[in-house]
Amino acid sequence: MAKATKAKKAAAPKKAAAPKTTKPAKAPSPKEVLMEKYTTDLKEKVGETRSDMALLEAAVKACGPTIYKADSATVAASDKEELGRIKKGFIAKKLGVTDEAKADAAIADAVAKYGKSVRAKHRPVMYYLIAKALKKGSVLKG
Repeated sequence: MAKATKAKKAAAPKKAAAPKTTKPAKAPSPKEVLMEKYTTDLKEKVGETRSDMALLEAAVKACGPTIYKADSATVAASDKEELGRIKKGFIAKKLGVTDEAKADAAIADAVAKYGKSVRAKHRPVMYYLIAKALKKGSVLKG
């Protein structure tokens, strides 16, 4: 009789293990979405295949919350007042370059690399290019 109960237990179907549930993929943050745009711009419009991501991150940080506002997220390269603000607020204050000629040359270089035909020049990408032109990436990162 003992053998019969063992046979019944062995024949009893095993319960299927509950399928493991995976957490849904986390949606990217607004900053991550913007960073993707900036790296795409650097690759496609500027031609940089290997961007300095730490410098780009520092440029985004230097921009602050302006990257989330439609009007201030881009730079109007044809607006002399805007370029003056970049020269005064970013190049002089953040990077510490007070030489007007160097600042103007860096801005012109950044505009040329980005392309004059590109109307919406993302501010962090412009800051990135200006810092690289002035060789002040370490100042911005640090």
